[in-house]
Amino acid sequence: MTLPGQTANDQINGLSVDVEDWFQVGAFEKVIDRSDWNSCTTRVERNCNEILQLFADAGVKGTFFTLGWVAQRHPSLMRRIVQEGHEIASHGWDHERVFRLGREAFAADIAKARKVIEDTSGAAVTGYRAPSFSIDARTPWAFEVLAEQGYAYSSSVAPIAHDHYGWREAPRFAFKPIAGSDFVEIPVTTAQFAGRRLAAGGGGFFRVLPYGFSRWAIRQVNREDERPAVFYFHPWEIDPGQPRVANASMRSRLRHYTNLGVMADKLGRLIGDFRWGRMDELAAREAGRTVAPPSALAA
Repeated sequence: MTLPGQTANDQINGLSVDVEDWFQVGAFEKVIDRSDWNSCTTRVERNCNEILQLFADAGVKGTFFTLGWVAQRHPSLMRRIVQEGHEIASHGWDHERVFRLGREAFAADIAKARKVIEDTSGAAVTGYRAPSFSIDARTPWAFEVLAEQGYAYSSSVAPIAHDHYGWREAPRFAFKPIAGSDFVEIPVTTAQFAGRRLAAGGGGFFRVLPYGFSRWAIRQVNREDERPAVFYFHPWEIDPGQPRVANASMRSRLRHYTNLGVMADKLGRLIGDFRWGRMDELAAREAGRTVAPPSALAA
């Protein structure tokens, strides 16, 4: 619901950046080994600086979900993000999916990432986003681990069916996955059409599909559902000059490289068409109107 005196058009949506470099993405994990990352040309700081300028020009604040690996190597970028009024949050250490880690390894991963991000940025980390939205039906225990370590919220669930990720049974909007806890999960945005959920929260879908689809989807969420949208993208998505990975599959290359050259302009349009804010602020607002998760999530 909207607040007293507020219209659906006044909804403040969550703007977020998943801070990882071009060689750290899931699409290339089978052809670029982690042991080779240090020899890759890094472009993440350059791209993030461009994003920070885009946000500054538009007068918006957002959340940067950052890999610990990146924070360790680019401390000045972490400080700039915080100094310019954005939230710094965790994307884990090195983009390993949660279901591949197991509970103990996951706990170690998020603790290591958080310490490095806080040390380099000088700011407390209270938010988390799982790499590739990998908190799903296999890993509901991850919420408990996050809460145990003092995280306040997560934005790690994609409530859709997809070949790369997804938890179709999860709620579309904010929910509290742990009984008796204030910890909040805020799923990435989906829209409804003909009884189906459609991914509409950014990333590759935003790059590939016409801009009108994203505008329609976010308006639907704001006006019909009367909830804020959650939008995300990656620094490499605004970088058409990044290296090409020739030995990746055709499918992976299509997903990764399509429309890189138009992404920055589309982002500028999106930022101008809606209201945006940080994810921690959105989490605080949404905490009071969360839905009860289905029994499968509470088990």
